[in-house]
Amino acid sequence: MGFTDSPVLVALALSLLGGVSTSIGALFVVMNETPNLKMLGLLQVTTGFAAGLMLSISFFDLAHNAINSIGFLKGNLWFFAGVLFFAIIANFIPEPTIAPIKDSKKKTDDGGKDMMKKHRRQVLYSGIITAIGISLHNFPEGMAVFLGSMKGLRVGLNLALAIALHNVPEGVAVALPVYFATQSKWQAFKLASLSGLAEPLGVIIVAYLFPSSVSPEILEGLLGAVGGVMAFLTLHEMLPLAFDYAGQKQAVKAVFFGMAFMSASLYFLEISLPADLSL
Repeated sequence: MGFTDSPVLVALALSLLGGVSTSIGALFVVMNETPNLKMLGLLQVTTGFAAGLMLSISFFDLAHNAINSIGFLKGNLWFFAGVLFFAIIANFIPEPTIAPIKDSKKKTDDGGKDMMKKHRRQVLYSGIITAIGISLHNFPEGMAVFLGSMKGLRVGLNLALAIALHNVPEGVAVALPVYFATQSKWQAFKLASLSGLAEPLGVIIVAYLFPSSVSPEILEGLLGAVGGVMAFLTLHEMLPLAFDYAGQKQAVKAVFFGMAFMSASLYFLEISLPADLSL
């Protein structure tokens, strides 16, 4: 039996393309020298951009699909259940720890050092939040690649390429804050790559592990709840950080640019799918 005779193997290979593209985005970040004040300026924009990505995924993708599939009332109940659930457990989540900053060979002024150290813990947290959100977004994308591959190689390939293109900036959005906070190229690359691996994981689960008896309504509701979790994380953690770094005006611009980018990506993904299949 040839490789293309197995739809699961084809879908897995195509989903890996999307996962690897997230790593490519991370490479653009870690190929730079040790994080500096210039990178801080880019981080200011990226934090708002990542918040926009997260809000768009939450409202225009996960919550939107849940409402369309199971109705306005049920979709909203699942969404706000996710909000309430994470609002409660967020109080018990410890802040992540980070390694101390290594002494730079090149001395910089004290003001520059203070700016580099400021809010590093919050920056790392924002990177972790973005990685979690993008992983949750990539998971159903892997399912969509599998279902698209069932329709034919052309459909699956077109969908995988579209996903891969919009995964590159997602990798940047994850890796940049982690690299800035930890000064570890490996940690930044690893976290971004792991968020991309959620895509082939979606293929594996839908192909082998997902019980056929699970109600589609429950699945859509759970994805709507995930949208609520992501919305809470973004508004509670990432948006205040973006305001703090970039100022309200610049942060709002970056947020809407991120939302517009992700909305355009979702549109092009949607038109890549056959009529009876959706993300």
